Amino acid sequence: MTDPKFLILVVGPTAVGKTDLCLKLAKKFNTEIISCDSRQFYRELSLGTAKPSPEELKQIKHHLIDSLSIEEDYDVRKFEQDSLRILEELFKTKKVVIMTGGSGLFADAVVKGLDEIPAVDPDIRGEIIEEYESRGLEWLQGEVEKSDPEFYAQADRFNPQRLMRALEVFRGTGLKFSSFRIKKKIERSFQTVKIGLNRDREELYQRIDLRMDEMIGRGLFDEADALFGKRHLNALQTVGYSEIFGFLEGKYDRKEAIRLLKRNSRRYAKRQLTWFRRDSEIRWFHPNQEEEIIRWIEDQID
Repeated sequence: MTDPKFLILVVGPTAVGKTDLCLKLAKKFNTEIISCDSRQFYRELSLGTAKPSPEELKQIKHHLIDSLSIEEDYDVRKFEQDSLRILEELFKTKKVVIMTGGSGLFADAVVKGLDEIPAVDPDIRGEIIEEYESRGLEWLQGEVEKSDPEFYAQADRFNPQRLMRALEVFRGTGLKFSSFRIKKKIERSFQTVKIGLNRDREELYQRIDLRMDEMIGRGLFDEADALFGKRHLNALQTVGYSEIFGFLEGKYDRKEAIRLLKRNSRRYAKRQLTWFRRDSEIRWFHPNQEEEIIRWIEDQID
């Protein structure tokens, strides 16, 4: 009988402190880290995605950070396949592997598997794209909220591709996109230990605002400006870039762009928590409870 293998999944909202904790855990358990943050895959997106710093990346081997170009098509099913392949290789020599990030759908794909969402008539997709291009993101958000409030409550509302996918499934099947979530857990060859990190709301929001100030000071507006010509790409339909593109298009001034960056980042954190709190298997800690977290992990894997 082979020794059991464990995936330590560390989740939580943006700016809560996942990177620092996971570096310490990786050193403690002599292992490597897989990113399940869907915005950190892209090489061209540096400041706006809060990737680990070059110094942090040197300390511990990270997988799937800077693994793609924004020009490449990538989805959660490809991520599931890539992650399982990496885990299979790492578990040959490691008892424990760490996965971390704020993208709940991507984490669930690895732990639970993906639902089989039915194919939809491509004409429906085409109609939705035309409507979106003529009526805009707010219209799309409203349509998804009406048709599937459960999905909308946790969705990345600045990702039109995902919103259009939810709407096309609803129009094509008459069923909510959220109804296709996994009903039966897929058995994996490893066990998963789930850790959630959170802080008091005021403390978390202060950290989000401070980090945004730091990103701006390091050149976030310049990074977005260099990507402005590619703003139509799916990878750039995200908090941290959409707000600056609006400023560059002349819709509002720089001060308003900064206000929107902070507000939308706080809202994104709230949606992340909504998603993760659905999972009763997650054990919640404050990021400063390092010793308690390590003891709890050791209890689960021994």
